[in-house]
Amino acid sequence: MFQEKSTHKRLKRLPRLFRKADAEKIAPHTGQFLSRAAAAGLILRISRGVYANVFLFGLPGVEEVACFLRPPAYVSCEWAMNFHGITLQTPLVCTVVTLSGAVGKQRSVFYQGVTIEFSTILDRLFRGFETREGFQVATPEKAILDTLHLHKRLPAEDELEWDDVDMAALMEQAKSYPVVVARRLERVLRKRSPNQ
Repeated sequence: MFQEKSTHKRLKRLPRLFRKADAEKIAPHTGQFLSRAAAAGLILRISRGVYANVFLFGLPGVEEVACFLRPPAYVSCEWAMNFHGITLQTPLVCTVVTLSGAVGKQRSVFYQGVTIEFSTILDRLFRGFETREGFQVATPEKAILDTLHLHKRLPAEDELEWDDVDMAALMEQAKSYPVVVARRLERVLRKRSPNQ
């Protein structure tokens, strides 16, 4: 029989996002505990061994889940560009830059109608992000450069909002990337209209 009271008590000891290993510390017969709590709608299985404690905290945001799945990680590319208002197009893929080796489309996770996709980057380029509540997100400049580096082009180049982009910081950070990224950036900046 499902023990609602003891399950609630155990869930109060788990954070918003947790791994099976966290549940093993507080619940004997962990697999049974997790499957029953999921069936009751108290937790949500996000991916193998990763859960959200929806009973206490509700559904976490895409960014928070994305960074939790493959730490260390930060949200970047089109998702971060939209987050900062550089692009108004809402992406369907949230690109997460990580140092974890578990990357590529086959390792993607589908969450709340969004595909969370993981990419890796050189250690020396793993910087240029801000910490927000529960996640890290690339700065506007870093998001642009990561997009040019990982996806080779910017989305809807002629519709981008450049007002909040620090052009000096963008050019300085571009020096850390392979030369091809600087060339792609130059091409994009040349195409911008004079009034932007």
